Amino acid sequence: MARYTDPVCKLCRREGMKLFLKGERCYTPKCAFEKNSAPPGMHGNRRMRRKVSDYGRQLREKQKVRRIYGVYERQFRRYFRQAVKTKGLTGATLLQLLEQRLDNTVFRMGFADSRSQARQLVSHGHFVVNGRKVDVPSYSVQPGDVIQVTDRSRGLTYFKDLAEGSQRTLPKWVSVDSAAFSGRVMDLPARDDIDIPINEQLIVEFYSR
Repeated sequence: MARYTDPVCKLCRREGMKLFLKGERCYTPKCAFEKNSAPPGMHGNRRMRRKVSDYGRQLREKQKVRRIYGVYERQFRRYFRQAVKTKGLTGATLLQLLEQRLDNTVFRMGFADSRSQARQLVSHGHFVVNGRKVDVPSYSVQPGDVIQVTDRSRGLTYFKDLAEGSQRTLPKWVSVDSAAFSGRVMDLPARDDIDIPINEQLIVEFYSR
């Protein structure tokens, strides 16, 4: 499977908006998007008035969501097929499935500055779910699941700083006890809990062509 190794700020420039792929740095003046928001490539700075087709808008929306959650195309298609088979609105269900990923949940709980960092921490075995070690970032959490930093990892400087409390606003579907290095999934994420500017209907239309 291919792995993206180019500067991630190029992805933000390509989508024309901040995707917050570098965590806290994206909120500071050091953010590369603040200095140059033009699309990447030798023609990026040219202001060309070109009408974007419906397909183009659908494609860009799909790519934007993929890049925000760090999911490859094959995985994303699998999530979409699962959303189609699930009762309810397909677009909202798709976003819910993405939010339920363990790496995203760890990020939402404030245990990581970005989803990519959360994915690495999970892969390196720093978390347990309901007392069982889980090192699969795509693991789907369920209401009632308790996510904790492993005992051996709590001594790391990074996790020690978490004990002081994260300043990030938590979504309603999770609760966190920073002093205990743990969090609980209270409910399934609702569409209103996802504050990312996404038009999921365009994604549904893209795969329904």
